[in-house]
Amino acid sequence: MSGTAIGTTRQEQERSRVTRQKLMTAAIEVLVEKGWAGATMGAIAERAGVSRGACQHHFPTRGALVAAAVEHVFRQQVEELVRRANGLPESRRRVEPLLNLLHDVYAGPLFTAATHLWVAAVADEELKAILLPLETQVGREVHRLTVELLGLDERDRDVRDAVRATLDLLRGLALANLLHDDTARRRKVLAHWARTLEAQLAPKRATQAD
Repeated sequence: MSGTAIGTTRQEQERSRVTRQKLMTAAIEVLVEKGWAGATMGAIAERAGVSRGACQHHFPTRGALVAAAVEHVFRQQVEELVRRANGLPESRRRVEPLLNLLHDVYAGPLFTAATHLWVAAVADEELKAILLPLETQVGREVHRLTVELLGLDERDRDVRDAVRATLDLLRGLALANLLHDDTARRRKVLAHWARTLEAQLAPKRATQAD
């Protein structure tokens, strides 16, 4: 293959990557603003600034597009979460700021978009079939990341239960925040839970260190 042909292929690949990213970003934005009913392929393509044909070339169905969008944005959030977590002090005071960072994963536009999808999937078997594997994948990744950031041992059943309770709490607080700004209450709840969690997990850390 000539150098010109290789250069052309690379340019096409880059254009394709940029178009896909535009569509995934637009899908989240339209879902947040209009919900599942309003997040048509046409509306997403228009927001992304591409033709509907180009949209369907990259993503043959709306379900495939939104699933890819959720996974894409989730990966971006995880990278940002890890970066910010790496700047936290290694001390007992680390638990509460970590919980606030984890809450950001649930409190942003991605969670709002995902909520629209979950509700729509209750009555849409095709959408449910797409979302269930993605929900499982995301749930496992957030659980693994939480265990890692808290410096715990996943093999301990009490640790697994504590992490699950923490993530359920964060999800519930994020749901409460959808209708109105619940920041003040959320801070109090997370501060209380951080103290409870630290008291429960401190002996586990001590045992692991021995």
